[in-house]
Amino acid sequence: MPNIRNIAIIAHVDHGKTTLVDALLRQSESHIGKDMDAKDLIMDSHELERERGITIFSKNASVIIKDTKINIIDTPGHADFGGEVERVLNMADGCLLLVDAKEGPMPQTRFVLKKALEMKLKIIVVINKIDKPDARPDFAIDKTFDLFGELGADNSALDFPIVYAVAKQGKAGLEADLSKMVDINPIFDAILEHIPAPSCDPNKPLQILIANITGNNYKGRIGIGKIYNGQIKTGQEIAHINRNGVIKKCRLSALMTFVGLSCIEATEIIAGDIVAVAGIADINIGETIADANNPIALPLLKIEEPTVKMTFMINDSPFAGQEGKFSTSRQIRERLYKELETDMALKVEDGPATNSWVVSGRGELHLAIFIERMRREGYEFQVSRPQVIYKVVDGKKVAPFENLFVEVPEQYNGAVMQKMGERRGELKDMKNENEIIYLEFIVPTRGLFGYRNEFLTDTKGLGIMNTSFFGYKPDGGQWNERDNGSLVACEAGNTNLYGLLNVQDRGVMFLQPGIPVYVGQVVGQNSRSEDIRVNVCKAKELSNMRSKGEGSDAHFNVPKNMGLEEALEYIGDDEYVEITPKNIRIRKVYLDEIAAKRAAKKKN
Repeated sequence: MPNIRNIAIIAHVDHGKTTLVDALLRQSESHIGKDMDAKDLIMDSHELERERGITIFSKNASVIIKDTKINIIDTPGHADFGGEVERVLNMADGCLLLVDAKEGPMPQTRFVLKKALEMKLKIIVVINKIDKPDARPDFAIDKTFDLFGELGADNSALDFPIVYAVAKQGKAGLEADLSKMVDINPIFDAILEHIPAPSCDPNKPLQILIANITGNNYKGRIGIGKIYNGQIKTGQEIAHINRNGVIKKCRLSALMTFVGLSCIEATEIIAGDIVAVAGIADINIGETIADANNPIALPLLKIEEPTVKMTFMINDSPFAGQEGKFSTSRQIRERLYKELETDMALKVEDGPATNSWVVSGRGELHLAIFIERMRREGYEFQVSRPQVIYKVVDGKKVAPFENLFVEVPEQYNGAVMQKMGERRGELKDMKNENEIIYLEFIVPTRGLFGYRNEFLTDTKGLGIMNTSFFGYKPDGGQWNERDNGSLVACEAGNTNLYGLLNVQDRGVMFLQPGIPVYVGQVVGQNSRSEDIRVNVCKAKELSNMRSKGEGSDAHFNVPKNMGLEEALEYIGDDEYVEITPKNIRIRKVYLDEIAAKRAAKKKN
């Protein structure tokens, strides 16, 4: 058997997963590189991951402990990145389940843990943050046991080993006593004792299941996967079996393995290890690399279907082409289709209109992260309102539903219940623990659009909400649209304080003074249901009867900041979000008021 352990790390957002991986890397016998020694959160290397504090992209690393190589696979914790989770667990033989000592296991943990239990992976429970003054490790263990039971774990899975840790200090132990902890070694010992070595045979014909794809300017497309059987050498001729079962012979141009955080070239790698290969131009996720003379395909990876779609278009606003490096239809199309190479949960199709594309993903967050990444890369485009993807099952139209888990202080429980009722949420469970209410709903995916910001407002920022995919069922149709109309600019120019003061009584403004706007741009939310055209560029007319400073004591309310996710949640069917590297703008589909009225008349 090879001296290898492959482990995935499962944790809820902000439970210390990436901090724990840092500690494991630093205290191992591997050298992670001088440039990394001073960094925190080594595994969250992507800019967006550091900003949001969540893992979006799966990553690989390895450490050497007592002559055993431990491959560490960092898994995304959010259900919207289920496409990533499902793939990476295929490379693991066991998992570290990281649980906060105060909060216990959280809903997003449930999503990844369920997948791991279905795959019969051995789980080690790590109770983290026991140094917190309000830590309650016994409560966390009881809740974890309950969760295992709810997810249908068998007796061997329920008998899980427990390690206590303070990842931030790089310490762990078998007792919840910080004074007895010295280093992180108890976690390494638990991995070596409880996680099985990969069940594979180096003497059988070669089989590698590709679970991830990356790119390299010199090596081209690189496939990452676990060697299930056999061994592989540099320059070896192999068979590539694609998703349709077509077999094609190729020769590897590079063979790599993970050492610390680096991916280094190797001459030979045996079964059980995680490998990266280059030289197969059209390799895709879920496909098999097999022995050239005896090609045997591994089962294809099943990826959860998209539930939300949006239309991406080239930007055709009056400000088009002023702020982005890439704004042509060819550039946007190439970028959208390129993403399909690495994100199996995403789908892209050419849209009905010229220069438009329908992009489908696992949820609003999944698509919003993709849009934000494109924006930071210098792309300029516009998108329509998110829509759920309906299916027809047994002749009936069905919609996607989500499990919604809410944790909220008792005084805000009523507001959440009321909003869920309006959004057709069905209450499944309700618990009260120490004046914190835990709620579980089944709610249509459509009913959650625009709710995240409302929820934060209703709970004064103290509530926590998480979702995971439930399934498809009829949703009844006929959803109420947004109650408020928009305040729309009727004149182009720069916003003026005088003009904004004249308009602010009509609703909530989105812009401050001195911002360029164009005709048809949404500048605020109307307090009434209809749209109103307003002049926010209007300046005070001076005369011999009126001075410039007159009325300057009028108060201008702080405008509401509309970031990407807020804008996507806000827009109606007759509005787009214009996205550039510098700005997020909301605009009407028809900028001209007369054209907008004609379109509305035609629709009715």
